[in-house]
Amino acid sequence: MTVDGRLQAGAIGVETVGMTMRFGGLTALDAVSMRIAPGTVHALLGENGAGKSTLVKCVMGFYRATRGQLMVGGREVEVPDPKSAHALGLGMVYQHFTLVPSLTAAENLVISREDAPPVIDWRAEMARLETFMARMPFTVPLDQAVRTFSAGEKQKLEILKQLYLGRRFLILDEPTSVLTPDEADEVLGHVRRLCQAGELTVLLITHKFREVMACADEVSVLRRGALVGCGRVGDLTRADLARMMVGDDELAEPAPRTGVPGAPVLSVAGVRARDRSGLKGIAIDALEVRAGEIVGIAGISGNGQMELMEVLTGQRSVSAGRIRVNGSPYGATRREARVHRVRFLPEEPLHNACVPRMSVVENVGFRSFDLNGSGARFWLSTRELKSRAADMAAAFRIRAASLDAPMSSLSGGNVQRAVLARELTGTVDLLVISNPCFGLDLTAVAEIRARIMAARNSGTAVLLMSEDLDEIMELTDRVLVMSEGRIAYECTAARADRAEIGRRMGGHA
Repeated sequence: MTVDGRLQAGAIGVETVGMTMRFGGLTALDAVSMRIAPGTVHALLGENGAGKSTLVKCVMGFYRATRGQLMVGGREVEVPDPKSAHALGLGMVYQHFTLVPSLTAAENLVISREDAPPVIDWRAEMARLETFMARMPFTVPLDQAVRTFSAGEKQKLEILKQLYLGRRFLILDEPTSVLTPDEADEVLGHVRRLCQAGELTVLLITHKFREVMACADEVSVLRRGALVGCGRVGDLTRADLARMMVGDDELAEPAPRTGVPGAPVLSVAGVRARDRSGLKGIAIDALEVRAGEIVGIAGISGNGQMELMEVLTGQRSVSAGRIRVNGSPYGATRREARVHRVRFLPEEPLHNACVPRMSVVENVGFRSFDLNGSGARFWLSTRELKSRAADMAAAFRIRAASLDAPMSSLSGGNVQRAVLARELTGTVDLLVISNPCFGLDLTAVAEIRARIMAARNSGTAVLLMSEDLDEIMELTDRVLVMSEGRIAYECTAARADRAEIGRRMGGHA
């Protein structure tokens, strides 16, 4: 900072000193002291609820810390609100895009300024923007509407917007969650070069160890609100990072892949349906999943995976084609799902596979509440429902204050465990899953992936749709890529090439 308080050009360092945040009796952040050196990429890791969001909200002025100090550029500062953080050169790129799709890139940049005039001289503004872009290591087309941009271009524009606004310290919150591997590498590469050039400092929040090892200079790890580890990335291994994140908890290891695929369980041929906009369609010419096999469908969000899931669960009608399970026509009715032992784990299960206000007991009992040992029944047995729920909770390690508590009171990982317990109890011929580990912490991810592999090894046919390519590469026997509503590529897991799959995800043949 200069003597008169104005922001100097170039990267700035940020330091939290004993930062503590309490909400009543809950200590969400416990005396965290962390130094992010100017011109570096500093990764911040931690499981859900570890305190990452609380820390960055204190830095950005969304929260006033209960105790502790914030240092910016070597000086103690007060940040009572986000506007004050922006004035100090601090900015944040959020996990979800904040751009206006109908406006051009230039319009998005200009209207983001606090001093944007009510009547804009676009000739003068475009000249300034072109001068600004000439200094940047990457560009986007200024005159195109943002809705035409790829996810990678949108993410680059979000970063350019922060630089255009004068930010010299950026918090990037899961910046690659909607990008292809190639786009992720490109965006993080640009960010790293800006830091190496001394123009920017970055705090990178991510759950991907691969990105930490490839991009970050230093790393800090939070657990239960406390700083439990930090250091230079070059001195640490992935195993070191995992140990710091989970402490004494042991991560579940997937069982070794055993057996060979059997007969086809799911067959999809010539299926046509409209997408959510009603303007485009999905077209699945051929898709087959065999017993004892995990078929993974990789793809960027919005390429038809959600619609395919809705077709298979009976939530979206088809205009053509056929779906067969175990050789029989399948329309996804509850009776057909029961007869053919088909189970589902949709994305965001709290909203798509549960009734949030109903109890854990009731939610895990949905599949069998109306059955007894000999078939259908006409009354509910509360004692039997509770007994089954207790058995499932023990087997799947569902943590809840009470099984009579509403489902919405559970953490994301425990909601996922509860739905998996319901869907994997008993014999399962076909399991259809969408993004099963999105937003979950390391412990829950390891456990859920182990459950999926165990189902596969027991003979279940598994169709896994995921935007996480690491998950696809780890779990699947065959990899399919969905692009523009079609299956655009297929290969065996043994022959899968990460770069090639990334290109196909981006629509490049």
